Amino acid sequence: MADELPEIAVDEAIERAAAGAILIDVREQDEWDAGHSPDARLVPLSELQSRVGEIPTDQPVLIICHSGGRSLRATSFLRSEGVDAINVVGGMSAWAQVGGPLSANTTEA
Repeated sequence: MADELPEIAVDEAIERAAAGAILIDVREQDEWDAGHSPDARLVPLSELQSRVGEIPTDQPVLIICHSGGRSLRATSFLRSEGVDAINVVGGMSAWAQVGGPLSANTTEA
């Protein structure tokens, strides 16, 4: 079996993001618009390979999606590219359930 990928509980991820940790949301634009962490950066999984150069390699990076599946794939890919990526368990579903901060885009940029 492959090595286990590092994971972080959503409550700890909320604390780390609020303290300045990098949080990458790999959902698609419509999901982001419906609600996201105000501290997150959107890099959809579909664009991750072409945008990997935007992801810092000098510090841990938290990776989140809706429920944890896409972020797990993104974490695996990013780690193979030298990024200290950590999967956020439960994704934005868990984030919202525990009362993590949310922003929504109500107008187009």
